[in-house]
Amino acid sequence: MAVIYVETLIDAPVERVWRTTQDPGTHRRWDLRFGRIDPVPGSSPARFRYETIMLPGVRVGGYGVHAGERGRPDGTRTSALRFGSDDPRSLIAAGSGYWRYVPGPGGVRFLTGYAYTTRWGRVGRLVDRPFGRAFGWATAWSFDRLRLWLERGVPPERARANAVREVALRALGVTAVGMLAATAGPAAAALAALAGSAVALALPPHPHTPAARRCRRRPPDRLAARPPSLLEGL
Repeated sequence: MAVIYVETLIDAPVERVWRTTQDPGTHRRWDLRFGRIDPVPGSSPARFRYETIMLPGVRVGGYGVHAGERGRPDGTRTSALRFGSDDPRSLIAAGSGYWRYVPGPGGVRFLTGYAYTTRWGRVGRLVDRPFGRAFGWATAWSFDRLRLWLERGVPPERARANAVREVALRALGVTAVGMLAATAGPAAAALAALAGSAVALALPPHPHTPAARRCRRRPPDRLAARPPSLLEGL
């Protein structure tokens, strides 16, 4: 099974982090992975249908069931999830995951761990190599977008616009360097473009632009990496 872990620290009250992540309407605003999240009325445990954009113009639907646990003696909260898709175009066949909310002096450690199985046999496993990295990146980028919203008041829509503008500016800078170096010949232009790309990637993002690099990508302790017992009841 493919396994992904992402963690960020959000300087906001745990109740606000919980509310913003558990409500489907606000969830889909900050989470890049979902285009739609539609709860199934009256279901217990809570069920939902989701839609995600796999490629431009390609939307894949799926289903899920989740349960939340709040009010623990240590102040932590947990949300567990099982999900899957019957759409043959979906690389992900089924999976499970969790969110943990761990209040501390610096804010709330908001973390997720999830695992999934792929379809399409050996081809699916090969496709999952780049897909899994992209999926992990999208999760981390979304977590940082959530942090900017709750800490700095940057709405998710503005954060996305900031990211698009920053990517465009960096690409424009690389292009300009390459064009200037082109007068010295193709080899110099290629070297300049490579150097410019390296610099563009290394530059820190603007404080109001989401960045996956700000998130932790490996569990720091056993608690963070251990799936919650809530999953057993789903």
